[in-house]
Amino acid sequence: MSRYAKGWQWAATLLLGAAVFFFWRWRFPAALAFQEQLQLFLFDHDYLVDRLAQPGGVACYVAEFIVQFYNNVSAGAAILALLFMLLQRGTWRLMRAEGEWYPLSFLPALMMWVLMGDENVMLTALVALLMTMACMLWCPKGRKSRILWLLVVLPLLYWLVGPMAIIAAIYIPFRCSEDTGNSLAAKSLTALGAVVYLVAVMVASAYFLPYPLLRVALGLGYYRYVETLPYLLLAIGIVVLLLAFFGKRLPKLAGRRQTVAIVCEVALLVAMMCVALPQSFDRRKYDLIEYDFLVRTNQWDKIIGKSVRRQPDLPMSVCATNLALAMKGELGERCFDFYQNGTGGLLPGFVRNFATLHLTGEAYFQLGLVNTAQRFAFEAMEAIPNYNKSARAIKRLAETNLINGQYQVAAKYLRMLEKTVFYRKWARHTMQLLDNEEAINAHPLYGKLRRLRLSDDFLFSENEIDKICGQLFMHNSQNTLAMQYMLMYPILEGDIDKLMGYAQVVQGKVMYNPRACQEALAYAFMRHGQMPPQGVVNPNVARRLEEFVYIYKSAGKGSPQMEPFRNTVWYYLTAE
Repeated sequence: MSRYAKGWQWAATLLLGAAVFFFWRWRFPAALAFQEQLQLFLFDHDYLVDRLAQPGGVACYVAEFIVQFYNNVSAGAAILALLFMLLQRGTWRLMRAEGEWYPLSFLPALMMWVLMGDENVMLTALVALLMTMACMLWCPKGRKSRILWLLVVLPLLYWLVGPMAIIAAIYIPFRCSEDTGNSLAAKSLTALGAVVYLVAVMVASAYFLPYPLLRVALGLGYYRYVETLPYLLLAIGIVVLLLAFFGKRLPKLAGRRQTVAIVCEVALLVAMMCVALPQSFDRRKYDLIEYDFLVRTNQWDKIIGKSVRRQPDLPMSVCATNLALAMKGELGERCFDFYQNGTGGLLPGFVRNFATLHLTGEAYFQLGLVNTAQRFAFEAMEAIPNYNKSARAIKRLAETNLINGQYQVAAKYLRMLEKTVFYRKWARHTMQLLDNEEAINAHPLYGKLRRLRLSDDFLFSENEIDKICGQLFMHNSQNTLAMQYMLMYPILEGDIDKLMGYAQVVQGKVMYNPRACQEALAYAFMRHGQMPPQGVVNPNVARRLEEFVYIYKSAGKGSPQMEPFRNTVWYYLTAE
């Protein structure tokens, strides 16, 4: 192969790596944080033994070791780029084809990229595939070598990578017998025997392991939902085998035909990615993942900016937007600049879902309902389908127990986080707060939440959130978040009479009368044929209400003249 040919091939590989890096680092960094928060990798003997005691445990351990670096999205994206380049180069080594067929070696890597659009696909699948391909490249030739690999190495490979080893079981008999002159029938029969042997090993392992056979057969760490396996992962294995079997048999081209072949291959791959990639990365789903990431990192301005660019239309995205507005003190002023779906947009009802409980729990945490936030964190961790622990949940459980003065429980969680890479420093620093009441009370977050939380522990109905927010506000009038939620709840509920009572309570403690409250109160007085007391409603609000009523009666709510009023309480309350 000429130096020029090697040059453009490596350039293409580096281009793939750069594309993967920029895609995950700047387009979907929140997806990396989402993966990292759903595991807790511990540098601990028991953790290692637990992983090694299951088929595919080595691949799972390596994958989870890598995923912890997603905590730094730049490092995570760089590692993913390296893995994808290894997958592409490994495919090329297996193909052993002429240079003009080099673009075909990108096919498994691009298919894996599409597959990872499913947020429940674990990195274990990619790591297991790479380890299997390394075994396929490493296997020697010859009859004696074939017997050794089938009897010894295949079971070992299965224990290292899980059922992905079936690819090697099919491939190795053909590769090892290339120099023996065996017929295709003999090779096929040997491959069939290898597959049957490996399946027998899998069945035997399921007998001794505390997992059902279906879970063992699908791979214990390939997919977050343990009894499911994406068809595309099977397709990737088949494509790898086809390229390995037939790559060397692809014809050698020269001159113009070689150039045409390369251009056609590249065009086909680009077209496939343009069609498949947007379909696999569901925009609405990843919007929620990004909202959750921004809430986790308290980037309130970015949440509001994101909602301005694209209106939130799901309960969790509306919840994140309202929380961001409230944290900025702007909920009463800007709430109806965004879509609202009733009181569920403030605090969605409890749903045992690992993907949404963290976001709702953050709202409760910021409100000062520390025990509720603790329950949501625990439930979020227990709801993870593959039974992993969660670094994010463990950290929140440590915080809530610290705030509540449960120091022994907090210490238990902090000792767990001390065994991690990215949470160790925080855990050791937080350890210094244990049994140190003065330091906790002076802490900018934990001390504040201690002052905001209710001293009595109790259960409450989700239909009484406004009353709980009222108790939080009465307990501490500096809890402006609870005050905003208390006032917005009856507006979103459509109960303006209740709002009038709440507004009187607030005015007795602080001066707070945002636009949404003024519009709702003006609407209430107008509905009763009364004029609001002086100073309660701004004259501009009263004038706009008159304009709204006139247009509503004369042209209807759907008329173009209603556009200036879409962000008002009146437009929301008159929804048909």
